[in-house]
Amino acid sequence: MKHLLALLAAALLAGPAFADAGVDLAQKKNCMACHAIDTKLVGPAFKDVATKYAGQKDAVAKLTQKVLKGGSGVWGPMAMPANTQVNEAEAKQLVQWVLSQK
Repeated sequence: MKHLLALLAAALLAGPAFADAGVDLAQKKNCMACHAIDTKLVGPAFKDVATKYAGQKDAVAKLTQKVLKGGSGVWGPMAMPANTQVNEAEAKQLVQWVLSQK
């Protein structure tokens, strides 16, 4: 029982830290120039991305590649350029955070 309580406590404490780290990384890597958490700017709101890709098993891999290489046509005519400021691990971390924005 002690172990279960410790795991639950750790999970609760990690939630806000993950959220803060995600926002910090998104700001640092210039994602927020075109995206916001719950409002469409140039690109879709992160919450809209999370909703669209909810339950898709390949979402993290697919979106990580979009962050790294760019993409177009999914959210309208505006293309998303490749983010040359991130490495693959950072892109994956950003995508995981975006997908948690439900």
